[in-house]
Amino acid sequence: MGDIYAIITAVCWSSAVILFDISSKSFEALQINALKNFIGVIGFILTIIILSIPFPIFTYYELIILLSSGIIGIVIADLLFLESLRRLGSGISAVIATIYTPSIFILAYIMFNEMLNENSYYGGVLVVFGIVIVAYKIPKNLSSRDLYIGITFGILAQIFTAYSVLMIRPIMINHSIIIIALYRFSIGLFITVIILLIKNGFSYVIYNFKHGLNNPNIIFGSILGTYLSVIFWLLGYKYTLAGRAAIYNQLSTVFIVVLARIFLMEQLNIKKIVGVLLSIIGAVMVAMAK
Repeated sequence: MGDIYAIITAVCWSSAVILFDISSKSFEALQINALKNFIGVIGFILTIIILSIPFPIFTYYELIILLSSGIIGIVIADLLFLESLRRLGSGISAVIATIYTPSIFILAYIMFNEMLNENSYYGGVLVVFGIVIVAYKIPKNLSSRDLYIGITFGILAQIFTAYSVLMIRPIMINHSIIIIALYRFSIGLFITVIILLIKNGFSYVIYNFKHGLNNPNIIFGSILGTYLSVIFWLLGYKYTLAGRAAIYNQLSTVFIVVLARIFLMEQLNIKKIVGVLLSIIGAVMVAMAK
């Protein structure tokens, strides 16, 4: 089931990235981060109430880990990602996101001494290589400054995201992931709102929320990218090896290409078809490497 959860994560996140990319034309990264975290927190609270999920008693050490994970993964990493996405667009961002898989491989080995079998690594390489073929295209109107800053922010975002989820992996074994997600995103929401208040003032924050909560791209992007994808993302890391989950998560770029063809009628050229096929073959290799 962990493999399936990780694949569902890729489907949800790929849809959200397109919506956030559209939203970045009207909202800054900090604004989008606050809005998506707010919608995610509301979703987690409603889920806890509806399912009557009891609140666990975390140890002091676990609370420190959750706090650190929220700051690193929800505040810092998401802000870096959204700013990178705004500067580079979804195409180059997807290529940079391939750093995520090797980051998980390296960190999972350092933190948990976890290794995959040989075929899983080969499959992971094919997935990453296929994504690079699909997505690599530098827009002509992109300045060198935006390119370098966007790449730097994008790489750091993926490394911080990988580290933040592996930090809480031991906690997920004994506790509900909905509660864990609520803690992490509440921390992220609180800090992001404080930054907005300091930077722009109270009236601006209120206007931002009113304006953002009337934007369907923000709303649906947050439901898919913050609420649903986070639940399945954490479930994937809870029930399968970190490296396997990372490879399946990386398929989000392939799904972006497919969704763009279905809903936006974008053309599928030979380069994209080859890249998609390589990524699919790589995913199948991972799935068969038990």
